[in-house]
Amino acid sequence: MLNKRSVRYYDSLGSRTFDVINVVVLCALGLVTVLPLVYVLAGSFATESEISSRPFFLWPEKFVTDTYQYIFSTDTFVRALLTTIGVTAVGTVVQLVLTLTMAYPLAKKFLPGRTLVLNLVIFTLVFSGGMIPTYLVVRDLGLLDSYWALILPLAINPFYLIVVKSFFQELPEALEEAARIDGCNELNVFLRIVLPLSKPIIATFSLFYAVGIWNDYMSTLLYIDDSKKWTLQMIVRQLTATNADSANVLQQLETVTFPEQGLKFAVVVVATLPILLFYPFLQKHFAKGVLIGSVKE
Repeated sequence: MLNKRSVRYYDSLGSRTFDVINVVVLCALGLVTVLPLVYVLAGSFATESEISSRPFFLWPEKFVTDTYQYIFSTDTFVRALLTTIGVTAVGTVVQLVLTLTMAYPLAKKFLPGRTLVLNLVIFTLVFSGGMIPTYLVVRDLGLLDSYWALILPLAINPFYLIVVKSFFQELPEALEEAARIDGCNELNVFLRIVLPLSKPIIATFSLFYAVGIWNDYMSTLLYIDDSKKWTLQMIVRQLTATNADSANVLQQLETVTFPEQGLKFAVVVVATLPILLFYPFLQKHFAKGVLIGSVKE
């Protein structure tokens, strides 16, 4: 039950003024974030003439689907989309497996050499080999022009690894000890006890890893020379970040006519939509996972 002092505080003029200002500022920031997305979405359904004549709009005068019909009718875009989905799915699984299996033993204080390994992991948070040495390693391993070049160089994020290790350390040791008394070895303890209790952290970093792989175009730019193996984000980059005519990006591989101005909008929408649809399924676990370690009882 709230005491009178706390009730008076929350009902005071200063408190209400702060709430109003807080709501206004948050709404303004929300609009700044949402308006560009709405503009891109509206532009993807607008006609070529409307995009050229109206510098900014949030609702097209006439809805058309020419750009979507075009991009899904081209082998280049569909192949890039399927490539991105496959690389994201496999990469997320690989990264999660490697992160979880490395974080679990590092969470055990009795592990020989644990401090040295942790120091090496922390070292990589501050220093990295750089772009050229990483490229040379990928080349010498024979991964150039391979989908594995998009997965293995970023297989373990050291910051995520440390967070997962901290989560494993907070799990009750009594549960693991009880499992060992019942005859479980370390692998069974990890699979049957630890992982079922780690659903929030697994869901959280599944989302982080998936978003990171989905949005990554630099790996494709560095390691993939065959345009038939381009990911979707590489297509988006070629369309939006080059000085050349964006129409030439797909015309290099396919000689067709298509709506030029709305192409960028439609490709950005398709590249963004899967992650937006994926997030609600993990939202419940994500809210728990991001708060791990923030509150101690």
